[in-house]
Amino acid sequence: MKDYTKYIETNRSLWNQKTPFHEKSSFYNVPEFKQGACSLNPPELKALGDVTNKTLLHLQCHFGMDTLSWARRGAIATGVDLSDEAIKLARSLSTEINTPADFIRCNLYDLPEHLDKQFDIVFTSYGTIGWLPNMNQWAALIAKYLKPGGTFYIIEFHQLVWLFEKPFSSFKIVDSYFHNGTQEETTVGTYAQRDADINHQTFYWNHSMSSVINALIKNGLEINEFNEYPFSCYDCLDNLEQREDGYWYVKDFPHTFPMMFSIKATKK
Repeated sequence: MKDYTKYIETNRSLWNQKTPFHEKSSFYNVPEFKQGACSLNPPELKALGDVTNKTLLHLQCHFGMDTLSWARRGAIATGVDLSDEAIKLARSLSTEINTPADFIRCNLYDLPEHLDKQFDIVFTSYGTIGWLPNMNQWAALIAKYLKPGGTFYIIEFHQLVWLFEKPFSSFKIVDSYFHNGTQEETTVGTYAQRDADINHQTFYWNHSMSSVINALIKNGLEINEFNEYPFSCYDCLDNLEQREDGYWYVKDFPHTFPMMFSIKATKK
């Protein structure tokens, strides 16, 4: 297998830089979260339902708001992220809001060196798998950490979103849907604060739907539900407008295309 250490460490440095800006941004609205607001969205809340006393592993948790939101709803939660600063902030938030949760700082693929238990639920969401080079290894970890009969749930931005030139206007295609190699660019600012003083090299990977679904199937997960959504839960892309349902759609575009997808699966 190709050694991705350089890419992962470069991305870890980027997320260490992003975290302080995200903590202070209106996008994350940490003060409201501290007062009891839930950071989770209707699709994942509906899909996972009552999590009271269920063990939950949150992969790529950033600074833990969703992990802690699940904990507030009764889950026994563990969050994992590669960023030192994000996990430091997650632990601080957990203490400040008096909501217990465990947090592990590591590259996701190194998780077996830090964690040896199984969970009722494995959860991941919004902007995660594009930072991972290998879907089969990712799915194997999910299978490893799920109890037999346990539930895996992902909700994520659809790969089609990344094919178009930004902002969404002409819808000029600038990438291949099946481009699954390493892609390099320079990140300027961050989705939570566009003018943040960040100018950093980054690496990412686009994964087709078939590569995601087949990796899960290959590793013993049974797909129960697959959904595609014509909106984003967040105003983190260009040229979006919020409609009456509270979600964000491409502005002035009469035709819809999937902006997010979700998969719910069970370990056999």
